Amino acid sequence: MRPKIILVTGGAGFIGSHVVDSLISSGQTVVILDDLSGGFIKNINSKAKFVKGSINDVKLLDTLFNKYLFDYVYHLAAYAAEGLSPFIREFNYKNNLLGSINLINRAIKFKIKHFVFTSSIAVYGKNQVPMIEDQEPHPEDPYGIAKYAVELDLHQAGRQFGLKYTIFRPHNVYGERQNIADPYRNVIGIFINKIRSKKPLPIFGNGMQKRAFTYIKDIIDPLIRAPYVKEASNSIFNLGSDKPYTILDTAKLIARVMNVTPQYVFLKPRLEASEVFSDHKKLKKIFNIAGNTSLDSGLRKMVAWAIKNKPKASRKFQRIEILENLPEYWLK
Repeated sequence: MRPKIILVTGGAGFIGSHVVDSLISSGQTVVILDDLSGGFIKNINSKAKFVKGSINDVKLLDTLFNKYLFDYVYHLAAYAAEGLSPFIREFNYKNNLLGSINLINRAIKFKIKHFVFTSSIAVYGKNQVPMIEDQEPHPEDPYGIAKYAVELDLHQAGRQFGLKYTIFRPHNVYGERQNIADPYRNVIGIFINKIRSKKPLPIFGNGMQKRAFTYIKDIIDPLIRAPYVKEASNSIFNLGSDKPYTILDTAKLIARVMNVTPQYVFLKPRLEASEVFSDHKKLKKIFNIAGNTSLDSGLRKMVAWAIKNKPKASRKFQRIEILENLPEYWLK
C-alpha cells in the first residue's frame, strides 16, 4: 500500500504543525497549505511540502488538488479568536466559513477519501455542562456560528455526495508552539507571556469562569487516526480534557509553576459562557483513550518550552471592523 498523500491546512500553526509531525513520522506524504497569518515558518516540518497560500485562493486550491490528488484532507486552518469574532465578522466568515466551503467543494470534486475537520466546543453556546455531542448546538458568537455552519455543510455533503468526514470539537488547547503573542485568545499563553514580561494578568470579570484545558499532545492521536477508524466516519467527537478549572485558579497554577507571585488586573466582564467543558465518553470508547495529561504536568511542559524564547510583544489584530463594545483592554 502506497503512503497516503495528505493536505493539512494550517500546518504551520499550533495544532496543525503537531498533526503534520505525527503524519510524517508515520510515513505519509504531507502537503501544508498555510498563509502564515497565525502560523510560523519555524513550526514547519522539513519533510513536508510547504505551500504559502490561503484557502480562499480557489485557483491555488484547484492547482494543488489537481497536482497531488490527495487521499485525505485535515482542515485545521482557522482564526480561532472566539471573543474577538463579533468585532471581525466579515473576516471571520470569509476565513472560517467560506474558506472551509472552498475545501469541501474540492473534496467532493476530487473524490477525497476522508475529510477531517476541527470544529470547536464554541458550537454549543451556553448549553448545560458537560456538553454532549447529541445536544442541539446554539452558538452565541460568529466564530461558533461559522464552525457549526461548516459542520452542517459536511453533513449535507456526506448525504448527497458520499463524502466521508470526521468532525472534532476541541476546546481550550494549550502547549508547545502556541502563539502566546496573540492577546485575544489562548488564555494560558496570554498568562505565561504576561508573567515573562513582568506584567499583570488580565482577567475578565471575577475569574470564576470555568474551562477544561487540554494539552496539545492529548488530541493528536484521534485526529490522525480518524480516517482509519470505521466508527468515526461521518461522526462528531468532543476532544479535550475532562476536568474544569476557574480562570483565576488557572492563573494561580501558572504562577506557581513559574515560581512567581501573580499580579492581576480585573477587567469588565465579556459576553461569554460562564462554564465550558464537555463529555468525552464517545471519544474514549471509539478511539480507546484512557485519560488526559494533568494541567500541572502540561503547564510545566509548556512553560519549559516558553522560557527558551524571549517574551513576545502582543500582536494586535489590524483589521477590526466594529469598535462598538470592544473591550477597552484590547484597544490599549
